Amino acid sequence: MYDAVKNYYGKELQSSSDLKTTACCDFSSIPAWLKPLLSNIHDEVLSRYYGCGLVCPTDLKGKRILDLGSGSGRDVYALAQLVGETGEVVGVDMTEEQLEVANRHIEYHREKFGYSHGNVTFLQGYIERLDELGLEKNSFDVIVSNCVVNLSPDKDAVMRQAYELLKPGGEFYFSDVYSDRRIAPQVASDPVLYGECLGGAMYWNDFLRIATQNGFTDPRLVEDRPLDITDERLSQLVGQTRFYSATYRLFKLADLETACEDYGQAVIYRGTSENQAHGFLLDKHHFMETGKVFPVCGNTFRMLQHTRFKEHFQFIGDFSKHYGIFEGCGSSMPFEQEISSAKLGACC
Repeated sequence: MYDAVKNYYGKELQSSSDLKTTACCDFSSIPAWLKPLLSNIHDEVLSRYYGCGLVCPTDLKGKRILDLGSGSGRDVYALAQLVGETGEVVGVDMTEEQLEVANRHIEYHREKFGYSHGNVTFLQGYIERLDELGLEKNSFDVIVSNCVVNLSPDKDAVMRQAYELLKPGGEFYFSDVYSDRRIAPQVASDPVLYGECLGGAMYWNDFLRIATQNGFTDPRLVEDRPLDITDERLSQLVGQTRFYSATYRLFKLADLETACEDYGQAVIYRGTSENQAHGFLLDKHHFMETGKVFPVCGNTFRMLQHTRFKEHFQFIGDFSKHYGIFEGCGSSMPFEQEISSAKLGACC
């Protein structure tokens, strides 16, 4: 599959318009604050973008970021503007053609951003073999990935090594493709379906298990949308299996529990996180309005208090008394299940 993926992304696909699903984001649905950053990126880099979501979390100034499967470098160059000249972004990809595009424009972007020195590096390698690249463990504040983990034949290794490379309190923030059931053999073995990020998509519940087993307790779904397969042959081949583009955030926090437990805690968002003056979006079920007391479970309390978000919140309560399970903690499939004309153009 390594050769098939390299050929698909290095030779068969020449631009995002060659894709056969609605995985790629529509520019019109991108947040207003991100559009100026993308407009600074070279056209050739943008044209070779094959992601399925937005992997630009907030509060990255001065941080060290790792992009798994960085491709032509679109997300790396967007993140380079968010971390600023004091930060650093490292991109890892296995496809020579994509890396050649990314490296060709390093100096262009340094000048465009007005930096005195470059703050990006691209490495050729495999995302399930990061230990071969000489990257220091516990050294990254945030790891991102955009529609690439599904392409890996060893997703367990990706999760394990991402956890090892993150600092305590760090975050794996990534978009990918998931399915509502385990993939049939004829789907998994089709080279086009695999290249289109469908053949290697994880059943959503298997993903949650793998993430938890590798230390990422309590994965949080940020956004999701159903994917439409626009190619008739591929649509017939996948049958009734449904696919979703989804963005998750996984925190490296040792004390997280496997369920949402109630300790009578709450937080108040100060309105100070960048681009989030009116409210803070932690995940799909936690949007905290500025200045409002917001009850939270113990895990959410820790995700805010022991990460880079701490300065933006006032914390109420502790862990001295337990009140049972936090109301509303469910276990059904988390994704939206209906495809509508409005959803097709939306970006995860």
